[in-house]
Amino acid sequence: MQFSFLHFTYIIPFIFMQEKSKILFAEDDVSLGFVTKDNLELQGYAVTHCENGQIAWESFKQQEFDLCIFDVMLPKLDGFALAKQIRAENQNIPILFLTAKSLKEDKLAGLRIGADDYITKPFSIEELVLKIEIFLKRSKITQSEKNTVSQFKIGNYIFDHTNLTLKYMETKQQLTQREADVLKYFCQNMNSVLRRDDILMNVWGDDDYFIGRSLDVFISRLRKYLKNDTNVSIENIHSVGFKMMVR
Repeated sequence: MQFSFLHFTYIIPFIFMQEKSKILFAEDDVSLGFVTKDNLELQGYAVTHCENGQIAWESFKQQEFDLCIFDVMLPKLDGFALAKQIRAENQNIPILFLTAKSLKEDKLAGLRIGADDYITKPFSIEELVLKIEIFLKRSKITQSEKNTVSQFKIGNYIFDHTNLTLKYMETKQQLTQREADVLKYFCQNMNSVLRRDDILMNVWGDDDYFIGRSLDVFISRLRKYLKNDTNVSIENIHSVGFKMMVR
């Protein structure tokens, strides 16, 4: 596959890390892979570049990574299948998709299997670095966060935002970082009407059309996780947003 690289520019590194964050990067376009890997390494990241999904899967099993970036259209094992396998092993690691497709259905499909976000090609390295920084910051639990109470009671559920878990009796659901962030925002505003724009800005930091569609995917997932307690519900407020109710 060939993509325009016009949006790629080499930028002066501004991140100085004592310990490099490790990124698993799967992209079959050799030129795009080289430019992206080189720029990310200039920013201080340790990047493992794989040219197909099968190699990426083998790399994931052999070492630990802090974040994944996958092209959707990979040979041998496509990005969706790769992400699904990784999610079965690790619910917490952030996964970003690179896609040349503008079809909303393709992007929503990625979110449904556990991806955290997407970037449409061609993209700027600045945009990619910004997204990486956001997700690394959210996924890494600092020592101060470990000592801070971050548990919420939702009916008969116990939600632990720090450890990304939702417990119901003896059953524990592991959440992705994005799922946990959305649920935390609902918990902080229990029984209150939340406007869609407010949720998007507080959780995603943006309120564009597609992110608005992706919010519906996360709401659907949370409803599924909370279905065991009939006293808990996330209600649609027509033309406004949502309201999490605990009766």
